[in-house]
Amino acid sequence: MILNNEEHEDKMKRTPLLMTAVATLFFLNGCVAPVQHSAPQKVASCRVGDPMTQTTLYFGLNRPTGPAIGAAEWQSFVDRQVTPRFKDGLSVFDAKGQWLGHDGKLARENSKALMLIHASGNESETNIEALRSSYKQQFAQDSVMRVDAPVCVAF
Repeated sequence: MILNNEEHEDKMKRTPLLMTAVATLFFLNGCVAPVQHSAPQKVASCRVGDPMTQTTLYFGLNRPTGPAIGAAEWQSFVDRQVTPRFKDGLSVFDAKGQWLGHDGKLARENSKALMLIHASGNESETNIEALRSSYKQQFAQDSVMRVDAPVCVAF
């Protein structure tokens, strides 16, 4: 197909507009995620042991005002809130959180990491979320970070 000069110039003017529209649709395509109430839990494929879930919760020990959460307060929380919900056991580690604040200043906080190994399911989910809510309310915390991973467990 041979275009005259005027047709060629008209086509060249429309090409950037068309490319912009296509690029915009391409990039916006990833911006809308399907609504999911909970992500499907991946199951570990185990050569040894049984598939379970490892949940690690990170609890900050600074209060917005007042003294830091002390060792006795933390242990009381573990004894009264955590252990009754996870009778098969748990592990607690000292942790140090660090981030750059909105003001550009470095913030640090002593923390506790609580590792739970559990079967996936509604009971575990309910218990974990109850721990997070209880800690936030009891110690005036904005958040308790949660990390889940499929694992293989053998005793």
